[in-house]
Amino acid sequence: MPKKMMSTRRRMTIATWRPPHEGVIHGIITLDATKVLDYLDRAREATGEKVTITSFIGAAVGKALALEPTLNGFIAWGNYYNYDDVSVSFLVQVDGGKQLAQVLVKDIDKMSPAQVARKLQEGAGNIRSGKDDNFKKSAGLASKMPTWALRRVFSLAGLATVAFGKPFGGQPAYPFGSGIITSVGMLGVDEALVPHTPFARVPLLVAVGAIQDMVFAIDGKPEVRKGLTITATLDHRFVDGFQAATVARAFKDFFANPDQLGPLEDAGQAPGAPAVEDAVDTAAKQKLAAAAAADSQKVLAEDDPAPVATPEPTPVPISGSPQPNSFANHASTTAVSS
Repeated sequence: MPKKMMSTRRRMTIATWRPPHEGVIHGIITLDATKVLDYLDRAREATGEKVTITSFIGAAVGKALALEPTLNGFIAWGNYYNYDDVSVSFLVQVDGGKQLAQVLVKDIDKMSPAQVARKLQEGAGNIRSGKDDNFKKSAGLASKMPTWALRRVFSLAGLATVAFGKPFGGQPAYPFGSGIITSVGMLGVDEALVPHTPFARVPLLVAVGAIQDMVFAIDGKPEVRKGLTITATLDHRFVDGFQAATVARAFKDFFANPDQLGPLEDAGQAPGAPAVEDAVDTAAKQKLAAAAAADSQKVLAEDDPAPVATPEPTPVPISGSPQPNSFANHASTTAVSS
């Protein structure tokens, strides 16, 4: 006879999801990580912080959300509301992977990767050591309730914490910010498309894949370099392909010029200090504005018989990742355990 196995995590997932029916955009981008890995080595040496690829991606997501305000907000009562600041949450494993918890990093658009790493380590340490009262309260609540009741509680939690902006069930107001980041690469997974979590009410979920040897076209010739695949799940109510492409351009630019994300020695500097903001926001906005202008010129030239420049070759990972550097619409989400 089948045996029922209901961990706290399993109860939460069953109570959270129903068959998918909403519009979702899935994005996949594969990038050369050579310069980023060099930046991370220099950042660790300069700051003494455990600056990882996840913290680098977090800083990049923060800057991208600031550049594309249609993603930095939430939908409630049939309307879209833009946040005054940029906050992003990171999923961390608890109890050897039996549970997941989120670490919310506020004002992340004003942080360097070293500052993000410090906040992430502090938050994860508090959760794993039992010092995070919010997590203890919400996990305790979820472990005791039947799934049919949890479904209603989760729905109410999303309404209270986001639509009303009030604490509920151990969670603070706006507990997930504008996006959720999970690192599947640390589990040995090359890439994954993560599902939307309805009660989180975020427009963007990002999965960071494993760093591995990939083949990239360098000066027209194949060359093996370290690379990784980043996937995004976006709520179609917030963005279309154009806005998604803006985020993709920002990521490509940050990977090509990682020092844009902030100086190496600022881990102890207060978030929002001019050294970080000036170095990042101005340069990034100027480059993305130039890219947008170039795109507009291409649109205007569509009817022009003059030849159009051939786009740069697309990086091709050895693992054969589907359609890197592209965004594709899908009718439903693909759930992958992380």
